[in-house]
Amino acid sequence: MIITNVSGFRKEMKEYMDKVIKNFETLIISRGKSGIVVMSVEEYNSLMATNHELSSGKNEKRLDAAIEKLKTKDSFAKDL
Repeated sequence: MIITNVSGFRKEMKEYMDKVIKNFETLIISRGKSGIVVMSVEEYNSLMATNHELSSGKNEKRLDAAIEKLKTKDSFAKDL
Protein backbone atom coordinates (compact mmCIF):
# COMPACT_ATOMS: atom_id res chain seq x y z
CA MET A 1 0.00 0.00 0.00
CA ILE A 2 1.25 3.44 -0.95
CA ILE A 3 0.04 6.62 0.74
CA THR A 4 0.34 10.14 -0.61
CA ASN A 5 -1.53 13.43 -0.51
CA VAL A 6 -3.25 15.19 -3.41
CA SER A 7 -0.32 17.47 -4.25
CA GLY A 8 2.14 14.55 -4.18
CA PHE A 9 -0.19 12.57 -6.43
CA ARG A 10 -0.44 15.45 -8.91
CA LYS A 11 3.35 15.80 -9.08
CA GLU A 12 3.97 12.09 -9.77
CA MET A 13 0.67 10.87 -11.21
CA LYS A 14 2.20 8.70 -13.93
CA GLU A 15 4.63 7.02 -11.51
CA TYR A 16 1.84 6.27 -9.04
CA MET A 17 -0.41 4.87 -11.76
CA ASP A 18 2.43 2.67 -13.04
CA LYS A 19 3.01 1.28 -9.52
CA VAL A 20 -0.69 0.57 -9.08
CA ILE A 21 -0.98 -1.26 -12.40
CA LYS A 22 2.40 -2.99 -12.68
CA ASN A 23 2.95 -3.94 -9.02
CA PHE A 24 -0.68 -4.48 -7.97
CA GLU A 25 -0.22 -1.75 -5.36
CA THR A 26 -3.11 0.02 -3.68
CA LEU A 27 -2.74 3.77 -3.51
CA ILE A 28 -4.32 5.88 -0.77
CA ILE A 29 -4.61 9.58 -1.54
CA SER A 30 -5.27 11.35 1.74
CA ARG A 31 -7.55 14.38 1.83
CA GLY A 32 -7.66 15.64 5.38
CA LYS A 33 -9.73 13.24 7.48
CA SER A 34 -10.86 11.35 4.40
CA GLY A 35 -9.17 9.76 1.42
CA ILE A 36 -9.45 8.05 -1.93
CA VAL A 37 -8.37 4.52 -2.83
CA VAL A 38 -6.88 3.83 -6.26
CA MET A 39 -6.41 0.26 -7.47
CA SER A 40 -6.05 -1.57 -10.75
CA VAL A 41 -9.10 -2.90 -12.56
CA GLU A 42 -7.78 -6.44 -12.05
CA GLU A 43 -7.57 -5.92 -8.29
CA TYR A 44 -11.04 -4.38 -8.21
CA ASN A 45 -12.52 -7.27 -10.22
CA SER A 46 -10.86 -9.75 -7.87
CA LEU A 47 -12.37 -8.02 -4.84
CA MET A 48 -15.82 -8.01 -6.45
CA ALA A 49 -15.55 -11.70 -7.32
CA THR A 50 -14.52 -12.54 -3.76
CA ASN A 51 -17.39 -10.47 -2.40
CA HIS A 52 -19.82 -12.28 -4.68
CA GLU A 53 -18.53 -15.69 -3.61
CA LEU A 54 -18.70 -14.83 0.07
CA SER A 55 -22.22 -13.38 -0.24
CA SER A 56 -23.63 -16.65 -1.55
CA GLY A 57 -25.39 -18.67 1.16
CA LYS A 58 -24.28 -21.96 -0.39
CA ASN A 59 -20.64 -20.88 -0.44
CA GLU A 60 -20.92 -19.63 3.14
CA LYS A 61 -22.04 -23.11 4.25
CA ARG A 62 -19.20 -24.75 2.31
CA LEU A 63 -16.68 -22.35 3.86
CA ASP A 64 -18.03 -23.01 7.37
CA ALA A 65 -17.80 -26.77 6.78
CA ALA A 66 -14.22 -26.45 5.54
CA ILE A 67 -13.26 -24.41 8.60
CA GLU A 68 -14.80 -27.03 10.88
CA LYS A 69 -12.83 -29.77 9.13
CA LEU A 70 -9.64 -27.81 9.67
CA LYS A 71 -10.46 -27.33 13.34
CA THR A 72 -11.07 -31.05 13.81
CA LYS A 73 -8.09 -31.91 11.60
CA ASP A 74 -10.18 -34.13 9.32
CA SER A 75 -8.55 -34.78 6.01
CA PHE A 76 -10.05 -33.24 2.90
CA ALA A 77 -8.79 -36.30 1.00
CA LYS A 78 -11.54 -38.43 2.61
CA ASP A 79 -14.11 -36.58 0.51
CA LEU A 80 -12.39 -37.36 -2.80
